[in-house]
Amino acid sequence: MVVLGFDETRAQSRQLAGALGCPWRAIEVHRFPDGESRVTVPPDVQGTAVVHRSLDRPNDKLVELVLAAETLRGQGCDRLVLVAPYLCYMRQDIAFHPGEAVAQKIIGNLLARYFDALITVDPHLHRIDRLDQVVPLKQVLSLSSATLVSRYLATDRKGWLLLGPDRESRQWVEAIAAQADLPCAVASKRRMGDREVGITLPREVEAFKAVVLVDDVASTGTTLAETARRLAGAGIARIDVVVTHALFAGDAWNRLKQAGIGEIASTDSISHPTNRMCLAPVLADAVRKCAF
Repeated sequence: MVVLGFDETRAQSRQLAGALGCPWRAIEVHRFPDGESRVTVPPDVQGTAVVHRSLDRPNDKLVELVLAAETLRGQGCDRLVLVAPYLCYMRQDIAFHPGEAVAQKIIGNLLARYFDALITVDPHLHRIDRLDQVVPLKQVLSLSSATLVSRYLATDRKGWLLLGPDRESRQWVEAIAAQADLPCAVASKRRMGDREVGITLPREVEAFKAVVLVDDVASTGTTLAETARRLAGAGIARIDVVVTHALFAGDAWNRLKQAGIGEIASTDSISHPTNRMCLAPVLADAVRKCAF
């Protein structure tokens, strides 16, 4: 078994190889001025290949991933396992208007066409209960970062409130709070556009002076920033943020800082200066379950 990684998450894929005790090799990508990519895989890799790539900013990455998978298969890899800590295009799970592409289903089918197994972390699912309904493979593992996050929070957050930004986060936030032995609550969110939300805080906030906002994805930062402003207005003196996937699109980072948020911590599913939690041991356990 060999772990293959792309340049943007070289460190993470190397850590995964180390946790598995197997070799690591690089997949090289050269991007031409016209936007096309030349993808080169190690020519001597056969058998089982574990391809590590988070699919944030996915459009180029998906094409390059397909090129790599097809080339690996052609040179003798009989089992391809995709480790995509962040999985793209999961939000669009139905067509809201005539003619809209249901991207979740289309991308799920695309990945299933080229890989034998998929491992991801905290996929952003709404109306779908299980990831295998999206990616039609026999082995699809959707991992939770709850234990990793709870260990991080348990070190120095005693007496803080864990707050989820909306009702969809309740189950995840409660799991983290239980393992970290911390109180938790969930806010109510009303979305009014890509960059506009309304937040209603729960009553539990009144009893605390320090809050950790916990979410699976920080994309535009709109929800976290608005929640932080509401918390500051309610007299909360310290507001930190912990997220699984640090997308931080556009000016999201500045938006969060301007909202009065203190420390921001994330897992290393996406390379970012806020990375504080390493997913490699969790991912390695999952690879062992489905690589053979």
